[in-house]
Amino acid sequence: MNIIVVGLSHKTAAVEVREKVAFAPTQMEKPLSAVVALPDITEAVIVSTCNRVEIYATTRDVAGGMARLKRFLADYHGLSLEMLESHLYSYHGEDATRHVFRVASSLDSMVVGEPQILGQIKTSYGYAAEYKSSGIILNRFLHKAFSVAKRVRTETKIASSAVSVAFAAVELAKKIFGDLSDKTVLLIGAGEMCELAAKHFINSGVRGVMVTNRTYERAEKLAQEFDAKPIKFEDLLDQLPKADIILSSTGAPHFIIREKEVEEVIRRRKMKPMFFIDIAVPRDIDPKVNDVENVYLYTVDDLNGVVATNLEQRKIEAAKAEAIVEQEIGQFFKWLSSLEVTPTIVALRSRFDEIRKAELAKTLANWKNLPPDAEKKLEALTNAYMNKLLHQPTSVLKKSEQGNRNDLYVDALRNLFDLEAGGPQESMVELEE
Repeated sequence: MNIIVVGLSHKTAAVEVREKVAFAPTQMEKPLSAVVALPDITEAVIVSTCNRVEIYATTRDVAGGMARLKRFLADYHGLSLEMLESHLYSYHGEDATRHVFRVASSLDSMVVGEPQILGQIKTSYGYAAEYKSSGIILNRFLHKAFSVAKRVRTETKIASSAVSVAFAAVELAKKIFGDLSDKTVLLIGAGEMCELAAKHFINSGVRGVMVTNRTYERAEKLAQEFDAKPIKFEDLLDQLPKADIILSSTGAPHFIIREKEVEEVIRRRKMKPMFFIDIAVPRDIDPKVNDVENVYLYTVDDLNGVVATNLEQRKIEAAKAEAIVEQEIGQFFKWLSSLEVTPTIVALRSRFDEIRKAELAKTLANWKNLPPDAEKKLEALTNAYMNKLLHQPTSVLKKSEQGNRNDLYVDALRNLFDLEAGGPQESMVELEE
C-alpha cells in the first residue's frame, strides 16, 4: 500500500487560487466520503488551512490515485483541471512521508516554526477519524507525524521567539502606524488565529480590543479572556468606525466587508487611516477595499515580506529539524513495509501448506499397507520440501522491507498465487512514538 499526497500551498498558488479549493472545516463529511469512494483510494485525510489544501491518501495505484485526487479537487470545486493542475504538487512513498513530516513540523510553513499548522493537521485528522475515512495506515502515519513535530520542537530552537501569521500581522501594523498605544483593534472571528492576534496586539500595547463573531457567545468568551469588548456580529458595520486595525479570520464563504461599506466608514472617521488584515481563506474582505483612500488592506500573501526576516536566524535550527525528519522516515517505512510483507509471507506459506496437505492426503489415501511411521516421515519430508522452496522468496521479501520496492514483490506474489491481502495487524511491528 502506498501513501500519496496531492495539494497546493502558498508556495505554488496565490490566495485567489487557494480560496477556490478550500474546504469548510465543519463540513468535511461529504468531501471525505467522496474521496474514499474513488477507485483504489482506501483511506483519506483532507487538510485545509489558509496557506494550503492537501489530501493524504492510501492506494495501490500510485499514478492513478494521484490523477484521481487531482480530478476530485477540480470537480468538487467546479474548476478546470487544466487551470488547477499547474498549482498542484503530488508525492508518494518516502517523498510523501517527508512532505507531511515537514508540514507537521512547520518546516514548510510561510513562517518556519509557527505552531498553528500542527493543531490544524490534528483537527483535520480528527474529522477523518470521526467520519471513518482514515484507517490503520493513515492513523499511524499521522500519529508519527505528530511525534516527529514534537521531537523537532523539543530538540531544536526552531520555535524560539515563536512567530505566526498573526504575529506577522502585528509587525506589519507597527510598520504602518508606528506606535500602537493609541490604536483600537477589531478582531472578526474567535478562532485560534484571532486569539493569537489578540495576544500579540495586547503585548504591543494597543489601546483596546474589540471582538465579534457570528456566534456571540464565542466572541464573549474570547473578549473575557483578554479583557476586550465583545460586539454582536450584526453590529459590525456600526462599530467599524471605532477600529483603527481590523483583523478578519472567519470561515465565511463570501465577503463580509465590501468597498462601499468601507467608503462610508472612512467618511465617518473623517478620513483617519484604517488598516485591514484579511487572513481568511476564502477572503473576508473585498480586495477593492484597498482602493479606498486612507485604507490599507493586506492578505496572508502580503505577510511574506514581514516574515522573511525571520528565515535567516532559523536556518541552522531548520537544518537540525530536517535531519530529525530524515531519521524518522526510515523508522516509519520499516513499519509500513511490515504491513505488506508479513501478511504476504503468512499467506504464501498458508497457500503452499494447503496444497502440500491436500496432495499428501490424496497420496496417503491411495497408498495401502504403509509402515506405522511412514505417514510421519512423509509429513516431515513434504514440510521440509515446502520450506526449501519458500526459503528464497521469503528471504527476498524480508530484505525488501529495507528498500522502497517491496510493493512490487508483494503484488507479484499475491497475483501469481491468488493470495488474499488479509487485514494487517498494527501490533506486528512496534513503532516508537
